[in-house]
Amino acid sequence: MLKQLEGVRVLESATLFTGDHLGTLLGDLGADVIKIESPFQGDYLRDFLGQVTAHHSPAHMQVNKNKRSVTLDLRTPEGKELFWQLLESADIFVDGNAGDALDKLGVGYEEQRKRKPDIVYCQVSGFGTHGDYAVVPTHGQMMNALAGCTPMEMGPDGLTQAANLSSPMGSMSASGEGTANAGIYGAYHAIAGYVRKLRTGEGSYIDVSGADACISSAWISATYALNDSRITDRRSMPAGGQDSSASAKYQHYETADHKFILFCAIEPKFWRNFCHAIERPDLAGQHNEGAPVDFAAGELELRRELQEIFHTRTLDEWMKVAVEADVAMGPAPTTVVEAADDPHMRQRQIFYPGEHPHAGPFNYVGQPAVIEGQTYSVWRPAPLLGEHTREVLTELGLSADDLDRFKDSKVI
Repeated sequence: MLKQLEGVRVLESATLFTGDHLGTLLGDLGADVIKIESPFQGDYLRDFLGQVTAHHSPAHMQVNKNKRSVTLDLRTPEGKELFWQLLESADIFVDGNAGDALDKLGVGYEEQRKRKPDIVYCQVSGFGTHGDYAVVPTHGQMMNALAGCTPMEMGPDGLTQAANLSSPMGSMSASGEGTANAGIYGAYHAIAGYVRKLRTGEGSYIDVSGADACISSAWISATYALNDSRITDRRSMPAGGQDSSASAKYQHYETADHKFILFCAIEPKFWRNFCHAIERPDLAGQHNEGAPVDFAAGELELRRELQEIFHTRTLDEWMKVAVEADVAMGPAPTTVVEAADDPHMRQRQIFYPGEHPHAGPFNYVGQPAVIEGQTYSVWRPAPLLGEHTREVLTELGLSADDLDRFKDSKVI
């Protein structure tokens, strides 16, 4: 397992993707993540978006891995008291609920910091808890929509359709999915808050918005769109976007085995290295010497010639050229399943084949970092509702009779 956060305890109150993802990112890094759930339903992500086996959706198995589940009825005095006992041992609290749901239950940030002033409280939601839209319930695509990542227009049939907008530095759609972005930025800020706590002894309240996270993730597109009128020299910019058909040197090409490669030889050295490797010195001089990079904007004939060249070798052969000749180009799989079969990706830890005790074999998405001396693993498969209630509460010193009594009265 990864041990970057070993010894850190996280309490999580969340359902669905946004808060769940934040918690599992911390669990992936070795934190002891305890998921606090209602004993009556809990995180209903278990039960929709498909089932591998009953109560085991693929989404649940991915974003609730490396956690323990404890059920508490926070509407009862006994449930609250058990919650406060758990909070005493916590370093970070993850609130994945909308608005002031936990405040209404009497266990929100203000109440938590009265009892534990150094708690790092990270609330992650679609639109955030500050601003005019804070109380609006959100689903994932609403985050992308508010960030300008899904521009629309009216189609000829009188119905809305995706707008095909062109921008020199790509569209905001490059941001990725809102709930994933929110979880990533939430984990980033929660860990930063924890480091600050270690240094100063002070806790903090952190408000993460999925819509804001989409803008941060697409910072290149956002920065250029917001400052487009201030650019005075555009010679080093692509024409109409980096994936535009007008850019010959920053372009996808098909290889001899009908796979695809993204060719990015926009710097003079990479272009020269490529031309030397394919024994085409006649092409080496075709570079815009007035700028540090050349996208070959508008050079459609060069693009056609390059496509003919790329059709002469397989993807593996071209990657050998990339490695040996120092050329910026890489595979462009058409599906994530194809990406998982790439020899380089197989050597990383981003795809992890595992075994769930109740659902069987399952392919997880791991972490995008390889840490020396540590190996990524799913050390706790996604839990059943309340699976670890007795285990965790026993750690607090409760007896078997106490637990039976709480179970009978539906506190747990």
